[in-house]
Amino acid sequence: MDSQIYQVCKTAFYHIHNIHRISKCLSQESFKSLVHALVTSRLDYCNSQLYGLPKYQISKLQRVQTAAARLITNNNKYDHITPALYNLHWLPVFYRIYFKILILTFKAIYNMSLSYVSSLVPIMSCSVYSLPSNSSLLLNCPKGRMLSTLGARSFYAAAPILWNGNQQTSGK
Repeated sequence: MDSQIYQVCKTAFYHIHNIHRISKCLSQESFKSLVHALVTSRLDYCNSQLYGLPKYQISKLQRVQTAAARLITNNNKYDHITPALYNLHWLPVFYRIYFKILILTFKAIYNMSLSYVSSLVPIMSCSVYSLPSNSSLLLNCPKGRMLSTLGARSFYAAAPILWNGNQQTSGK
């Protein structure tokens, strides 16, 4: 994935540089639309494939998002970026990856996706006992050991882990 991340960052920084050069000729709304179309769309494209990668690789993509946010908000490099991301309603890249997987999982559970995607999400059957865990929808985690490089990063393995973790923390 190093070469993929390198290529995404390279093209995104290229577009950020060019957008900055023409920024005086654009209105603020068209400026935001252009940054979104050329930069953030590259960060979001197939980002669920980035699940489980080391933080140093995700941080490269985060630098692209930070540069795009600084360009839109006209912040300098010593200003905190979190308020700018908040005002733009942008999640950090790490959470965008989780959000994408959870959206796909939600659509698969409620049959809003294709049938082969829905078949990858095994719903845990409820027991006859009145347990607190029966009140929320949980997914079966795959059995057995998986390679951390391939199997554990797949949608089949990642979706139940993220969904069940989200369900268990929201119930507390």
